[in-house]
Amino acid sequence: MNYTCITVDDEPLAHEVIEKYLEHHKHVTLLSRCYNAHEARVFLMTHAVDFIFLDIQMPEMNGLDFLGTLKEKPLTVVTTAYRNYAIEGFELGVIDYLLKPVKYVRFKSAIDRVVEFLNLKKIESELIENNEKKNITIKTGTKTIALPLRDVTFIQALKDYSIIHTIDDKKHVIKGYLKLIEKVFNQEYFIRVHKSFIVAKAHLNNINKNKIDIKGYTIPVGRVFKGDVMKTLNQP
Repeated sequence: MNYTCITVDDEPLAHEVIEKYLEHHKHVTLLSRCYNAHEARVFLMTHAVDFIFLDIQMPEMNGLDFLGTLKEKPLTVVTTAYRNYAIEGFELGVIDYLLKPVKYVRFKSAIDRVVEFLNLKKIESELIENNEKKNITIKTGTKTIALPLRDVTFIQALKDYSIIHTIDDKKHVIKGYLKLIEKVFNQEYFIRVHKSFIVAKAHLNNINKNKIDIKGYTIPVGRVFKGDVMKTLNQP
């Protein structure tokens, strides 16, 4: 997967450092060097980019002020010599905050974070698209399969992955937090029963001591989710 970015900074050396570091990341293409907010705005009006590197202290307009004026904010990595803008930056949704002089190890960490986020967004987009077709596309090893939603019994969280369990006792591991996965599993057919579990309503049996048994698996029912689960089961 390839990604595009621009740099927005009034210091030529800052552009050179980022461009040099990007030589180690062939999957990222630098489309333009912008030396102020105006240049960046003009470029973004006619070009789509996956993310930007944005300085804060620039002539004419502060970088964060510029970011705040954008209706559609691109994914942003702040690069600055000033620590005191971090809170304001994260309130605007920046994904990372790099302090100058930027070390390569820290730069790589920011790139990894950006790529992970963009990959998760791609997964979400694919799941939403396929959910409308009553199936999801799963990549397992070198194969890609279309998995019918009716075959899913429950989904289990495992750190930043999710394990999809199916009616034929198979497991499919996909990249993505359960909170993200929950958005695309139709609530008409699925229900969150625990912070780590989503269950297909068709396989939701009665609760015994705050637990649900599904095909040999014991799934806990979280206290904050129990009310909705009981309504689904039509139990008082």
